[in-house]
Amino acid sequence: MNGIFYFSSTGNSLYIAQELKKRIGGQMRYIPKYDGSGEEFDKLYIVSPVYSFGLPKHVYELMPKLDKTKELVVILNYGGMAGGADYFCYKYAAELGLNIKSVFILKMPENFTVTFTVPKFYLKGVLKKSYKRINKVLTDVESGKHSLPKKRKTHDETYLKNKSNWHLIGKRFSVTDKCVRCGKCVSLCPANNIALIDGKIEFDDKCVACLGCYHRCPQKAIVYLNKSKKDRYVNPNINESDIGADFDETESE
Repeated sequence: MNGIFYFSSTGNSLYIAQELKKRIGGQMRYIPKYDGSGEEFDKLYIVSPVYSFGLPKHVYELMPKLDKTKELVVILNYGGMAGGADYFCYKYAAELGLNIKSVFILKMPENFTVTFTVPKFYLKGVLKKSYKRINKVLTDVESGKHSLPKKRKTHDETYLKNKSNWHLIGKRFSVTDKCVRCGKCVSLCPANNIALIDGKIEFDDKCVACLGCYHRCPQKAIVYLNKSKKDRYVNPNINESDIGADFDETESE
């Protein structure tokens, strides 16, 4: 059975993982909730966004735990610039001694929009073009075609520096008077960085910069550096409530 591990905050990686499951079957596991090595699966697949030319913290920390005897295929997606993230991922997997067979990478809509605004027409255009990109990658995966990235420049120092500072981002979030204290941000945070204390939403210093709380707050009450912005993003092809869920072989998404 295939094991499909995914990390997603706004649905891009979830959508790709769901489409992959339709093609090859298997079980989907949300990485922040998974505490194993993948030994229960025949083949391992990771579907992940690119963060700062590298990997999200949860993905980075999962890989050293994976069963080295299992074949591993990684599918990455990025919104802005990839910056050699595919080769970074391959190099990291190889250094860990993992049986890495392929690293695919494709462009998806940008969601790191706390400091800038991406025009809606551009997001829609990227999303429209992404279907062909996803289909090509999944066709290659389904047929067993391997694809390893060529050696290229990576931004290891930038990535490691940014990753070490992601926890600071949490303290830059706050809520406006639009907050109805529904607790959704508390439950969806993959780092347990948000709490409802004495009727107030509090942000700690364990943030992993996924921005799930920011984009998925029903009231758009969460702001970054006290700046209110209207634009939010959730992939339109998924059920938003499925982000963070596990799916077994017989379950449909």
